[in-house]
This record gives sequence, structure tokens and C-alpha cells, in this order.
Amino acid sequence: MEWIREFIDLVLHVDKHLDGLILQFGPWFYVLIFLVVFCETGLVITPFLPGDSLLFALGAFAARDSLSLSILLVMLPIAAILGDMVNYWCGAWLGPKIFRGESVRFLNKKHLERTHAFYEKHGAKTIVLARFIPIVRTFAPFVAGMGRMSYRTFTTYNILGALLWVGIFVPAGYFFANHPLVQKNFSLVMLAIIVLSILPAVIEILREWAKSRKAAQRPSN
Repeated sequence: MEWIREFIDLVLHVDKHLDGLILQFGPWFYVLIFLVVFCETGLVITPFLPGDSLLFALGAFAARDSLSLSILLVMLPIAAILGDMVNYWCGAWLGPKIFRGESVRFLNKKHLERTHAFYEKHGAKTIVLARFIPIVRTFAPFVAGMGRMSYRTFTTYNILGALLWVGIFVPAGYFFANHPLVQKNFSLVMLAIIVLSILPAVIEILREWAKSRKAAQRPSN
């Protein structure tokens, strides 16, 4: 499908697309990026938006003086924190409907179930850990709201997670952008970030699948 090819091209060649957007929007580009990060973390219908690779690329553009590193380091955590807050309250609002068995049209049930299992295993730390796992990152605040996690606890982990997430990926892009190996293989670096980001979730899914298969093969008494 054409849109899938376009999305893959956007993710792998995010540097080329960002270059054009910076020239087109000028200072308004910061507003655009704020909205992208806010939606990626705050709306359960947009888990497909790029996160980790986008932050790395933004750091790389800051190294080229196309963007301000200080603005990014202040603005992006705020966008991520506000996004998670909105997501939390959406979960708190829709939680009773889900517990009653009512279907919510825009929710992906499989993603929700996997995130809930992750949340059951890791507890409140999920809000921090999920920042580094695509899709889980989008659903974790929703599940926290659905499960009525203390808002004070959620806010603490939300702020910590946002600061770590932005504080790792943006400076990484900034400091490695001018490395010759990164410059020549930027698309591969983007791909590597995506693969490493989803690897923990894939391992967890395979582990659960292996457990369920093993349980199914046990002879019943």
C-alpha cells in the first residue's frame, strides 16, 4: 500500500523531511514538533507516530544550528508530560466503560491488553519504562488512568520519564550528528533506533507466547 511505503520513507529519511519542514515553517516548526510529540504520547489513536528516531533527528539538526538545542530540551519534555496527562484522564474517563465490557471504537484491544500485562508486571515504573517502548508508550498512561493509579504517583513518574526520554535521545542526536559514520548512514541509524526500541516489546511478546504454548502442551490430569 502506498501510504505504508510513504510512512516507512518518512521514518527512515526523517532528516530529509525535517529539513524541508524547517525551511517551510520557520519558527512555527517548533509548534509543529510540539504537537507531534503531544499527540504521540497523548492520543491512543496515534501510536504510529515516530518518537525515539524523531528526537534523535531533532538533536542532529540542533547540532547543525538549524534548531535550538535549549528550546528543544525545554519544549519537548513539556509536550510529552502534557500528552501523558491528557492520556491518563482519557483512561480514567473511559475505564469504567471498558470494565463494563463496552467496546471503544478507536482503541486497539491487543495493544491495550499487552500494555496492561506490562503494567501488571512493572507497576508504576511502567510510566518511565514505557517512554522507551513504542506503542506501549502511548497506551501506558491510558492504562494507568484506567487502573486509577494515584495521580501524584503518576505525575512523578510522568515527569521523570519525559525528562529521561528527551534527555537521552536529543543530546544523543546532537553529539553524534557530526560523526562521519552517522552522517553517511543516517537512515541505518534511524532503523537501528527503531529496532532497538521495539526489541524489548518483541522479546516480551515471544516470552508470553512461549509460556502459553508450553502451558497448552502440558497433559491435563
